[in-house]
Amino acid sequence: MPGDCHYLEGNVKAKRRVEHIRNLLTQIGLEPDRVCMFNMSAAMANEFVAYSEKIIAQVKALGPNPLRMENK
Repeated sequence: MPGDCHYLEGNVKAKRRVEHIRNLLTQIGLEPDRVCMFNMSAAMANEFVAYSEKIIAQVKALGPNPLRMENK
């Protein structure tokens, strides 16, 4: 569904921004998997729940921000 956005190119621009953030995270020593994006329509409630649960599990597995832990 990339490019198929109510706001014309919004999801394409968002995807570029997410990739940029993933690159920045890598540069500062964090896992790029802390940020992700997926496309779906408003009618895909079950898929939204499934993706949300997957992302939550993935971030929990990564653990707390190690850069933040160094300051304590």
